[in-house]
Amino acid sequence: MTDTQPLSSLDHETRLHEDDHHSIKLWLRLLTCSSLIESRLRTALRETFDTTLPRFDFMAQLERAPDGLTMGELSRRMMVSGGNVSGIATQLVNEGLVSRSPLPGNRRTVVVRLTAKGARAFSEMADQHEQWVIGMLGHLKAKEVDQLMGLLSRVKEGL
Repeated sequence: MTDTQPLSSLDHETRLHEDDHHSIKLWLRLLTCSSLIESRLRTALRETFDTTLPRFDFMAQLERAPDGLTMGELSRRMMVSGGNVSGIATQLVNEGLVSRSPLPGNRRTVVVRLTAKGARAFSEMADQHEQWVIGMLGHLKAKEVDQLMGLLSRVKEGL
């Protein structure tokens, strides 16, 4: 898995000054790690499946909701605008990966579902995605992961 974006543009820690508060140092370390992982996943999805991370995320939401989701629900879950999900939905419908149908009792609301073809395609992508993440983080020992998860839980609770 290669990355076409230079490391320097993803290494937010290069902005640090020695006298920066420890919270700023932590924030930039977290941002750098997240940016590096996301960049590698974007590149791998593009190179391996000719798809984008937003399309993968869209399909992941639908995979978790076999009865489908409305466009509004997809927008909220993905934390993007309705226009963004509408564009992705149109692309995936055209490729036969998702279907759109009116919500029973409310013909103005559309429900989006994975098609059988979409479910197979997503399953293949998700399996590979899991392997990429394991490849990036698998060098950590189980005890280290537990410690990191505990600390990140404290960070999350504080937010």
